[in-house]
Amino acid sequence: MNINEQITATQVRLVGDNIPEQGVYPISQALKMAEEMELDLVEISGKADPPVCRILDYQKFLYQRKKKAKEMKANAAKVVIKEIRFGPNTDEHDFQFKLKHAQEFLQEGSKVKATIFFRGRSIMFKDQGEKQLLRFAVELEEFGRAENMPVLEGKRMTMMIAPAKKK
Repeated sequence: MNINEQITATQVRLVGDNIPEQGVYPISQALKMAEEMELDLVEISGKADPPVCRILDYQKFLYQRKKKAKEMKANAAKVVIKEIRFGPNTDEHDFQFKLKHAQEFLQEGSKVKATIFFRGRSIMFKDQGEKQLLRFAVELEEFGRAENMPVLEGKRMTMMIAPAKKK
C-alpha cells in the first residue's frame, strides 16, 4: 500500500467521505488536498486505472486494521477434539455408553475422534472394527456427520465426526 510521494501514477481517483467531489485528479492536486487536511493520500487499489486513493490518517488506519484483525482472531472458533477409544470386540453396553458420551461432546460443539485400538492378534478383525466405526457414525447421524471413512493407521483405526450445524 503506497502513501503520499510513494504513489507513482500521474492521475488518481479520489474516493471517501472527506472529499468535496469524488473523481479523477492529478497527483499533485490530490497530494495538495491531503496536505491541506493534514492527512495522508493512501493508495487503496493500485491495479485500477487510474489507481484509487483515499485521504485519511494513515497511522489511525493501520491501528484500526490491526485492532480489527485481533478481534477476528479472538472470535475465531477454537475446535476441540474429544477422543473415544474402544476395541474391535467391545460389547453392546460399553458401545452404548461411549455413544452417549459422544452425543454429549457433539452437542457441546466438540469434534469426536472415534478410535478402535487393535492389540496383538486382534488386527485380524479389522473388518469388524470398520463395521463398528460405521455403526457408530450412523448412530450419531442426528448429532453430527462423519468427515471421513474409517482409516487404518498402524494398530488403530480412526474416524472423525463433526458436530451438526445448529439451525
